[in-house]
Amino acid sequence: MNKNSLLRQYQQKLRIQNYSNQTIRSYISAIKMFIAYFQKNKCKALDETIIIHYLDYCKTKKNYSLSSMKLAYASIKFLFTHVLKREFPPSLKFSFRKEEKLPTVLSEKDIINIFNNTRNIKHKAILMTIYSGGLRISELLNLKLNDIDFERKVITIKGAKGKKDRIVMLSEKLIPLLKQYYNQYQPTEFLFENPQGGKYSATSIRSFYKRSLKNAGIQKKVTIHTLRHSFATHLLEHGTDIRYIQELLGHKKLETTQIYTHITKPAFKNLKSPLDRI
Repeated sequence: MNKNSLLRQYQQKLRIQNYSNQTIRSYISAIKMFIAYFQKNKCKALDETIIIHYLDYCKTKKNYSLSSMKLAYASIKFLFTHVLKREFPPSLKFSFRKEEKLPTVLSEKDIINIFNNTRNIKHKAILMTIYSGGLRISELLNLKLNDIDFERKVITIKGAKGKKDRIVMLSEKLIPLLKQYYNQYQPTEFLFENPQGGKYSATSIRSFYKRSLKNAGIQKKVTIHTLRHSFATHLLEHGTDIRYIQELLGHKKLETTQIYTHITKPAFKNLKSPLDRI
């Protein structure tokens, strides 16, 4: 089987199994890199040894993150089990140790400062929508006009990670800004669109977000995803049950949401250092 035929079958099996378009693109990209490595090293057999060498190469030479390692592993496993119809080597059926890194979070004061230093109404509406509902940037970009229910004060997020739909709150403070934005820009399909039509650009969001951070004097190393982390953390700080936060974030497992309990707890601010008592 040649490379092109293999990739066609690979993509077809992903589609049949109802993987999202984004996941399909990620898997295809990952398996192409594996095939390139296989060909470059003139490997004769696709076996346990070459997979181990490749994963070690990804970690030590390419310095892959945990998520990238998981993707590389999963893409190869899918190739074995669903395309080549071979048993995946039992010795390679392992799990990856999680990185014990805590997400960076902005304070509520920082969030307000960012919004105040975002002058463009469209840009401000985008940032406030992400923070107010804890959205991923891809979820924000895929929002359509009919996903916003002003009467019920909810936002419906369709086909999010894991092909799951969910509902998040529509902030009352966000409503007048969104209406003002809509009247000014008149989007036709997506809530936020490029001037030429179609979805707005993730690159553009990151660009103006960076400017807003600079104007606000925030020097922390943060990304647009930090707004989502901050959303969850601030809910916890105000006593929201973690199970509700799990639903709002669209996490499949509660353990994923529990990382925010390591950043802050509702009663944590009431604790004092022994130094403060002497």
